[in-house]
Amino acid sequence: VQLQASGGGLVQAGGSLRLSCVASGRSNFAKGWYRQRPGREREFVAAIGWRGQSAHIADSVKGRFTISLDSAKDTVYLQMNSLYVEDTAVYFCTAATKPYISAQSLVRGVGTWGQGTQVTVSS
Repeated sequence: VQLQASGGGLVQAGGSLRLSCVASGRSNFAKGWYRQRPGREREFVAAIGWRGQSAHIADSVKGRFTISLDSAKDTVYLQMNSLYVEDTAVYFCTAATKPYISAQSLVRGVGTWGQGTQVTVSS
C-alpha cells in the first residue's frame, strides 16, 4: 500500500494550495488528512468516506479547507483556502485500515499513514 501525498509548498497568508494523495490499492477505503505543526502533536484535519460521502472537517479549518475524492483515481484532495501562518505544518495522508468502514475511524486516528508534504504559509 502506498499513500503518496503531493502539492505542498510555500504560499503567502490568504493564499490557497491543493494537496493530493494517491492511495494505491485503497479504492474502497475512507481517506483523510492530518497535520503536524512545529512543536505540536499530529492533529486531525479532514476525512471522507470511501464513496465520497460523510466528510469530517476539523473546527480549526472548517470553512477554509475542503476534502474531496476522485474514486476513479484513488485520490483524495485537500483544498486549502484563506491560509493562515498557523496552518504551516507537515500534512499527512491517511487511509482506513479496512474497506467500507466509516471515516470516523480516521477521525480517531486509526489508519495507514503516508509520507507527509510540507506546507509553509508566510506572513
